[in-house]
Amino acid sequence: MAAEYGIDIIQIPAFLCRQTSLLKAAAQTGKTVNVKKGQFLAPGQMRFVVEKLLQFGATRDKIMLTERGTQFGYSDLIFDVRSIPKMKKLDVPVVLDVTHSLQLPNQEKGVAGGEPGLIASMAAAGVAAGVDGIFVETHPRPQEALSDGSNMLPLDRMDDMIRRIVAFRQAYVKLNKEIQETAQ
Repeated sequence: MAAEYGIDIIQIPAFLCRQTSLLKAAAQTGKTVNVKKGQFLAPGQMRFVVEKLLQFGATRDKIMLTERGTQFGYSDLIFDVRSIPKMKKLDVPVVLDVTHSLQLPNQEKGVAGGEPGLIASMAAAGVAAGVDGIFVETHPRPQEALSDGSNMLPLDRMDDMIRRIVAFRQAYVKLNKEIQETAQ
C-alpha cells in the first residue's frame, strides 16, 4: 500500500527486521528498502535479511541496512563501530542512525533518554568505519518534540555537525585513496 503513494524508500523498523512477510511485501514493490538492524541482532545476521529481500525480487542497488545500536543490559544501546564493516561485507549501502544508537531506552520515567552530545563523535566514528550515510534526528526545540527529543541534535547545531562530518569524510576518502595507491 505504501508504494502507491509515490514514496522513494520503504523503511522496515528494527523490531520488524526479520518479519518475512513484511520484507517480501517491501521487496516486491520495486522501491528501495531500508532495513534497520534490530537491537537484538549481530551485524552478520543481517545477511539473512538481505538474502530474503533478494529472494523476493529486490536488487542490491535497492537495499540499504541501517545500524542503530545493540541492546546492552536493560537500559542502553551501544553503537559497536565494528558493525559497519561487517554489514558492508553484504555488498549493500550501510547507514548509521546516530540518534537511535545513542538512545537510552527503559528509563525510570518510562520515557527513553539519550546522549545527543555524542552525536558528532559517533557520526565521525561511523565515517571512519566506512558508513555510506548518516541519519540524525533534529528539532529546533528537542525538549518540545513529540518523540525522541531527548536524543535529538538541536537544529541550530546541525550545520556545524554536517560541516565537520563532511570534512572528516573528505579526509577519510583522501587517506584511503593514498593507501590504495601505495599498496599498488
